[in-house]
Amino acid sequence: MKSPLLGGVLAVIGIICLVLLYSAAYTVNQTQQALVVRLGEPLRGVIGPGLHWKVPFIDSVVYFDNRILDIENASQEVIASDQKRLVVDAFARYRITDPLRFYQAVGTIQGANARLSTVLNSSLRRVLGENTFTHVVRDQRESLMRQISDQVNREAANFGITVVDVRIRRADLPEANSQAIFQRMQTERQREAAEIRAQGNEAAQRTRSRADREAAVVVAEANSKGEQLRGEGDAERSRVFADAYGKDPDFFSFYRSMLAYEASMKASDTRMLLSPDSNFFRYFQNPAGNAALPGPRVSGAASGN
Repeated sequence: MKSPLLGGVLAVIGIICLVLLYSAAYTVNQTQQALVVRLGEPLRGVIGPGLHWKVPFIDSVVYFDNRILDIENASQEVIASDQKRLVVDAFARYRITDPLRFYQAVGTIQGANARLSTVLNSSLRRVLGENTFTHVVRDQRESLMRQISDQVNREAANFGITVVDVRIRRADLPEANSQAIFQRMQTERQREAAEIRAQGNEAAQRTRSRADREAAVVVAEANSKGEQLRGEGDAERSRVFADAYGKDPDFFSFYRSMLAYEASMKASDTRMLLSPDSNFFRYFQNPAGNAALPGPRVSGAASGN
């Protein structure tokens, strides 16, 4: 009778031991870190992964993520030192490095995000408010993000958090200001374009005036040279005619008469009322022409033709 009872007691004791052993053991994954809490009071943080022990039924374990967490900050307006408004969109990445302090300060990740968002907004306004619009947007953006990260990290250390990085995703003017600046830039560019066109037209007019003046001078010199050459040519022609007339007056008279016939007897427009025995047609009547005529009449007929 005693043997079955002893076996049952031992079985119960074994079950109790197993339950106590199961309640005392807990595991921490690679992506987790744990905090042991005894009756609501945090005792110690456990960061390393593996199997760990606690007091059964008295201690409890709170798990936190050991990976890098991120917080998205809502867009907000910031006034730069040159009184220009900026719409800033930033985000931060952080890691829980002290589970005990984290649990005591914020409790949960949602609470940490809320507190860290307030700290981030305050640091953004403080740092960006001390710099100009140009520094924020273009010149010193990297250094400003480092300043913000350092300030946020100092305050986040009180929450058991280490801020890994802070980034400004976007820093632009508000929509209304952007439109006004765009219109002002457009007006300035149009004014500059009008000035450049006016300067170009002025330069073109000067070039055209100079070219016209030089062309007039060249044309005048060419006309003068042409008149001079024409006068010399006419003089040479008169001299040649005079020499030819002096050498053979009969041939010269015949040549002039042939030229007069060619010039006067053109197709469809020749009309002459002359006597057939006119001196103009003397070569038609006599091949010798004016050989029998006195010299003055021949000369007068030639000059008339």
